[in-house]
Amino acid sequence: MNVAEAVGTALTRLGVETVFGVVGSGNFHVTNALAAGGATFVAARHEGGAATMADAYARVSGGLGVVSVHQGPGLTNAITGIAEAAKSRTPLLVLAGEVAASAVRSNFRVDQAAIAIAVGAVAERVHSPESALADVARACRTAVGLRRTVLLGLPLDVQAAEHPGPVVIPAGAPLAAPAVPVPLLPVPPPAAVARLAGALAAAERPVFIAGRGARLSGAGDALRDLAERCGALLATSAVARGLFGGDPYDLDVSGGFATPVAGELIRGADLLVGWGCSLNMWTLRHGSLVGENAKVVQVDVDAEALGAHQPVDLSIIGDVAETARLVDAELAARGHAVPGYRSAAVAERLTREGRWRDQAYKDESDGEHIDPRTLSIALDDLLPADRTVAVDSGNFMGYPAMFLAVPDADGLVFTQSFQSVGLGLATAIGAAVARPDRLTVAALGDGGALMAIAELETAARLGLGLLVVIYDDEAYGAEVHHFGPDGHPLDTVTFPPADLAAIARGFGCAAVTVRGEGDLAAVREWLAGPRDRPMVIDAKVTRNRAAWWLEEAFRGH
Repeated sequence: MNVAEAVGTALTRLGVETVFGVVGSGNFHVTNALAAGGATFVAARHEGGAATMADAYARVSGGLGVVSVHQGPGLTNAITGIAEAAKSRTPLLVLAGEVAASAVRSNFRVDQAAIAIAVGAVAERVHSPESALADVARACRTAVGLRRTVLLGLPLDVQAAEHPGPVVIPAGAPLAAPAVPVPLLPVPPPAAVARLAGALAAAERPVFIAGRGARLSGAGDALRDLAERCGALLATSAVARGLFGGDPYDLDVSGGFATPVAGELIRGADLLVGWGCSLNMWTLRHGSLVGENAKVVQVDVDAEALGAHQPVDLSIIGDVAETARLVDAELAARGHAVPGYRSAAVAERLTREGRWRDQAYKDESDGEHIDPRTLSIALDDLLPADRTVAVDSGNFMGYPAMFLAVPDADGLVFTQSFQSVGLGLATAIGAAVARPDRLTVAALGDGGALMAIAELETAARLGLGLLVVIYDDEAYGAEVHHFGPDGHPLDTVTFPPADLAAIARGFGCAAVTVRGEGDLAAVREWLAGPRDRPMVIDAKVTRNRAAWWLEEAFRGH
């Protein structure tokens, strides 16, 4: 076999089961080898979509995401999705054809390694037929073990060369071991554990804020146990929403998405502990959620994350789950168990007003347009509880992210680290492929939907029972509400009406235009089955006001 075939075979033997991509001449043979080895290839309509599908697949499945692209424009088309994955520390392997070193005048030649590094990915390459399998294993080890997005360049001349021997990676070996071992995560020393235990023992109103690191560490139960012992209330960043679902002291999401009661209780804490959470401007509302005399602790495996956004009084390098267990054991040894911030009154208040849908509001639906809050609450009641919600970026994003309940920490797929509009539909497709047992909801604005509209064909071709909800305000709503109040002209960010339901039907989807709750009857019929194609809701939403979180968010711009 040639090197391209050996690389594809090696990856399937390492455990790669699903690959997303767009095939060109530069990645044709390696993609076919992956398929021949048993991997499912999901053909996207654009490389940017393929990269984001693979990113979402990795987040939801908990494994390695793999995307295959052509050299040159194939890679540059994918770069926004790669940037999002890199900033989110998604374990993603990008297989990219690469111009041979000798083809100095090729029109496909760009410095692919430099492009990858520029957006935060790691650049690797298959250097020779002799080193090919070691190069593949190294790239996978970096992606899985260090949770990095890795570009593996596949020079065309090396791909075409004869591979010198058999593919010796054991059949069925998982990506985690033994060929690609994952390094042990750091555990804090006893002195650091004792300091954190002491801070918690001294606190009267502690609050935990768990982020991506807590979710990846599987720390939900360990943090619940520790919080119960020291009387802490529980909150998450947006990407970890659902980690504490069902707990009576769950504040839901901290930051710009926080409900009024959550914001009040977090601001009233005398100790905030960020667990695998960056404590950035989104999560702490530019620091306004940190009380005047509150102490701040941050626990993270990444030393560079400690204190990067918010001054901290104590920083600890450690895996979140293991650190929480060690601190819990230390407090138990001290005989410490207190109610802390927890009380029947707090639990009752959270039950009564802890969700955004519990907040009173004036329904601004007018017959032609539906209030996005009314739409989101109606959908929350209509959809099955076992769901995955994928949210694009834009003024609308808080409504599906916070009004639609999720069953657990895998229920919200929030590809927002790069804040790119247009990733939501591909995110939902990747999530749906990873978890076909759940209803996947793609929540998009009309701007993001139209950017990615070609991937509706992908969803229809795959027969995905995907619900696509388009919050259609005929504008880039964030810009309308940010610049409009100052009297700036808005012609560049507003658009004439588009019949997005008709467009969706053209791609093979079921579709309905929604102007009021009664129009959702078609969605109820689709939910009844067989759900063998996507359903697209073109919801003509009101745009009278900015979303509640937008004014706070734009303070960072």
